[in-house]
Amino acid sequence: MTTDEHAGFTRTETSFMSDGVRCAATVFRPDTSAARDLPAIVMAHGFGSPRAMRLYAYAERFVAAGYVVCVFDYRYFGDSDGEPRQLLDVDSQLADWRSAVDFARSLDGVDENRIVGWGTSFAGGHVLTLAGNGVRFAAIIAQVPHIDGIAAVRATGFRQALRLAPAAISDSVSAVLGRSPHYVDSVGLPGTRAVMVSPDAMTGRDRLVLESGLTDGDYPETVAARILLKIWRYSPGRTMSAIDCPTLVQIASDDSVTPAAVAQRAAAKVRKATVRTYDGGHFDPYVEPLFSSVIRDQLTFLADNVPLQLRAVPSA
Repeated sequence: MTTDEHAGFTRTETSFMSDGVRCAATVFRPDTSAARDLPAIVMAHGFGSPRAMRLYAYAERFVAAGYVVCVFDYRYFGDSDGEPRQLLDVDSQLADWRSAVDFARSLDGVDENRIVGWGTSFAGGHVLTLAGNGVRFAAIIAQVPHIDGIAAVRATGFRQALRLAPAAISDSVSAVLGRSPHYVDSVGLPGTRAVMVSPDAMTGRDRLVLESGLTDGDYPETVAARILLKIWRYSPGRTMSAIDCPTLVQIASDDSVTPAAVAQRAAAKVRKATVRTYDGGHFDPYVEPLFSSVIRDQLTFLADNVPLQLRAVPSA
């Protein structure tokens, strides 16, 4: 475990265990002498991306506002352990989320009753799924979230599905036989064998890498293809009506990965939903000019629903 001091906060590289696998985590703490326990925000990335891909930019804004933040990598990805690498398994990722939330609750100086789940893209679907199935959050933030597996497959398009099918079938056979995975690129140009091939996908990915201070090759940008035969069954929207905590759903109007209309219909099922829609595509919220608007709405939502200091209850 290593801790670095920055202006206004400390940043600690640490880890927690999930089903016996070490998951890497970065904990941000504000420099404060306040004796009270603070709310904590648990964060994870989307489809096949590590936490280093721009999530620290959000975390630094949250810690500057006074929140404790825990950003983690799923097993098999980023700086976490687990073999085979780049294996996206929904049940495993949901288990890692539960372990991460338990870890955040255990941190010194954190109010265990005020944990916020923050997820983007595929992880946006995870926080919605967890909240809809009884995980106790004070609030959740779902940025351009995965909502409906069938809608996501339709958005991919029939030709692209056919292009990916041989790899998906081959990797599923490899899984049964215990062989090494068959990988496909997470992001690619239209017409290539990659999962996300919208016209803005590669340019969006390039901006994420650049503005995260990374270079090509720092982290793998592939995923075991077997997930492509399973993703249609994963639909967080099915349990969103059971969510009872304040929920911010942020939607991109031109999202070709997680369709906006699907997200808007699903968000309407949440009793305490705040819905914000922005002009842009799936990859735009992470960088300017949209990032400032997105993070401002997140900070406003947090101040309204999970303030740093608990409001006093008026006496009778």
